[in-house]
Amino acid sequence: MKDKFYNYIEGLQDRITQKLEEVDGKAKFQEDLWEREEGGGGRTRVIENGNVFEKGGVNISAVHGPLDPAMQQYFKVGDVNFFACGLSLVIHPKNPMLPTVHANWRYFEMYDQQGNTIDQWFGGGQDLTPYYLFKEDAKHFHSVCKKACDLHGKDLYPKYKKQCDEYFWNSHRDEARGIGGLFFDHLKSTDERSIEDWYAFVTEVGDSFLEAYAPIAEKRKNLDYSKEQRDWQEIRRGRYVEFNLVHDKGTLFGLKTNGRIESIFMSLPPHVQWHYNHHPEEGSEEEKLLKVLMKPKDWVS
Repeated sequence: MKDKFYNYIEGLQDRITQKLEEVDGKAKFQEDLWEREEGGGGRTRVIENGNVFEKGGVNISAVHGPLDPAMQQYFKVGDVNFFACGLSLVIHPKNPMLPTVHANWRYFEMYDQQGNTIDQWFGGGQDLTPYYLFKEDAKHFHSVCKKACDLHGKDLYPKYKKQCDEYFWNSHRDEARGIGGLFFDHLKSTDERSIEDWYAFVTEVGDSFLEAYAPIAEKRKNLDYSKEQRDWQEIRRGRYVEFNLVHDKGTLFGLKTNGRIESIFMSLPPHVQWHYNHHPEEGSEEEKLLKVLMKPKDWVS
């Protein structure tokens, strides 16, 4: 399974970077191959200063070795070895009318000291963070997510949409990071679904990513915007940074397993603002966004 999934994310990385280069029309992804001293490595691809994308990364990695004591405590296991592979992407567009997008699809295994597999699971998801709210974009993104989920069970979209709303929540601000999408973790073999079934589901969601995001990027990338709207985008990017550094479990796992720092912090935007006690003007488009972020919304129906 680990070889099968790694081969999948290698191909998915190629498809996503190729399409995003087409959308941008100028910038190309720069590739960086790296190795992890304890075992494994990855292929980082970063795009910067394009016509459309100010900064973004589409990274794959496969790492293995002894599980760090801090992570042993987190997973409530003893002295075990692990293997983890996945694709992680974050795209920060230049135009504030175009939302930031994040996605991740991953697979994890644990082994005892004899090399026996004692646990395995999938995780991942995809979510949208707009700076100005276009309801048709939100509906499109969520509709694509729902369609991918429904092929594998009508129960999956509402469950993983709810988990996404709960996970990407800046509790210290009491607001959502964005308008959500899907988030799932610890998808393990059960009587209802095998690990092969979960592989089919996770790859279905991965295959849906470009359908969910690329049409929004094409539609919004050439819209006009003002300096004030750009300032608002950078202020909201600050909230994005806060979530990734304070709450994100992926960041924590990467740091605790001696992951590659440049790849872990690839998700951070290049230009950010923090204003003391900032509040948008009452009745403005900026305030309308904040009101939406205060409570999860059903975008599909």
